[in-house]
This record gives sequence, C-alpha cells and structure tokens, in this order.
Amino acid sequence: MTPRHLLTIHEIEAGEIAALLDRAIRMKTEARPEVRQRPLTGRTMGLLFEKASTRTRVSFQAAMHRLGGASLFLSSDDLQLGRGETVADTARILSRFLDVLVIRTYGHDLLQEWAGAATIPVINGLTDLHHPCQALGDLMTIRERFGSLKGIRLAYIGDGNNVAHSLIEAAAKTGIEIHLACPGGYEPNPMIVQASRITARQSGAKIELTDDPKKAAAGADVLYTDVWVSMGQEKQARTKPKILKRFQINASLVSVAKPSAVVMHCLPAHRGQEITAEVLDGKQSIVWDQAENRLHIQMAILEWLMA
Repeated sequence: MTPRHLLTIHEIEAGEIAALLDRAIRMKTEARPEVRQRPLTGRTMGLLFEKASTRTRVSFQAAMHRLGGASLFLSSDDLQLGRGETVADTARILSRFLDVLVIRTYGHDLLQEWAGAATIPVINGLTDLHHPCQALGDLMTIRERFGSLKGIRLAYIGDGNNVAHSLIEAAAKTGIEIHLACPGGYEPNPMIVQASRITARQSGAKIELTDDPKKAAAGADVLYTDVWVSMGQEKQARTKPKILKRFQINASLVSVAKPSAVVMHCLPAHRGQEITAEVLDGKQSIVWDQAENRLHIQMAILEWLMA
C-alpha cells in the first residue's frame, strides 16, 4: 500500500483536519499516564533534521514516547548521503528499519523526493516552503481559545514565509479569514495564495494581502508573527530587519485589534524585532500554550498516520 504522508496542509481534507484537532484536544485532556493510550508500542520514528530545532524535535520525540514508541535522531552527517548514496536508496533502506520518518530540510522538492521513494509515512518537520505541523498546532490553539475556527479573523504580520504559507492553506481549509501584511518583495508565494483562494470558496474563508500592518490588524481576533530572518537567510540578517521594521507586533498594533484578541508566535522569538517583550509576555499572549500544543497535535498526527 502507498503510505499516507503529511507534506502540506493543502493535501489534507478539511474533515481530516477537524478530526486531528478533535483527537489532539482529547489527548491533551488524557495526558495523565494512568489514562494514556499507547497505540504505537513497538513502532520506531526516525527524525532526519538538516536544520536546528527545539519545538519540532522535542515535541515529536515526546509525542512518540507518550504513544509507546521509540525515536531515533538521524543527522545527515551520520548517514551515507554525504558519501554519495542517493536519497531514494536511503529512503528505501530507512523504510525497512523505521515506521515513520520526520524530515526537516531546506528545499521542499527534496522532501517530496524522500516521500516518493519511502514506503513509510513521511512527515514534513519544516521546509523552506511549508511548516504544516506548526499550522495544525496553531489551529488547535485557536480553537481551544475561541471554540471554533470559522469566521475567526487572523492577522499575520511580517515575512510571507513557510509558516505564512501553511497558515494560508490552513485558513482556506477551515473558514478562517486571514489578512497578511508583508512588505513588497516579501509577500507569500502567489501560487500558494491562488490555490488556497480556490479552496476558500468551499469553506467561506477569506485571504487578503496588504502592506499595511494596521489595516491587517484592525478588528483581528488573532495577531500572529514569525522571525524576520529564517534559517538559511543569515546573509540577510542586517538588511531584512530594516525592511520589516514597521511590521513589528507591539502595543500600538495590538490596540487596533479586538480587545479580546490574542497574540501568537511560532518561536523562537527575537524580542525587540518582530515582537516586543511587552507583548510576548503580556496578558494577551498565548504563545506558551501554542508551543505546548505542538506536543498534542504531534501525537494526533503520528497516531493518524500509523495506528
């Protein structure tokens, strides 16, 4: 049988997203060891990471442990890939040893190559184009807070990066109204926006782009941001913050959102750049709940693909 992969949000049905969120919320309430199910006992997960990670790596390892399975961290430097073995050959071999493979890499096309050769589920732990596990955890956090997703107004402020792409796809599937404020030259991928707008016709979602942070934030239920300089963009560390300076989430921007609005950040945060410490640590911030929920959604994802 062809395995089911999780490479992008676009490839998941809306009903599957709803079921994943239901299961993750249920797992969170069943977190005590005495009531926890262990459906993946005897299974092994491999984590192949070419980029540094805190939340994705630790949450997946903890999730697999809670589900009764084991995990192996695989550095590309420790495999024969560096000595000329192909991705396809490595994927075939790892499929004989493992039950699921989480990959964190640069090019999304490389992830697709892994998935095309593997005979086990492949999960996108982040590429330069998409971060679906983050977006699913974000949906869980928003639904916990507001009770529903449909009609929520989410303002994404900053760089139209991989996180923005997955949030756009997630909004299109679930009926969220997403407004993205990005400077010229840093807008989200137009092909992802176009495809998501087609999907949005079915869910009633709205996807709007602007270069005005206050316009995007006006009346928002959720304010969301990410780092301005992503991994692999270190050469832009001096120039990019200057371009994005007016796209900071600060008290002034929060004041134009709804009084009940919450602030989210996928972390790690650069305090004083994309978000102020005052807002990140303030009463409207749900950043730490958001980070915790990566564990619970990861558990639901692993069970969905493997159990």
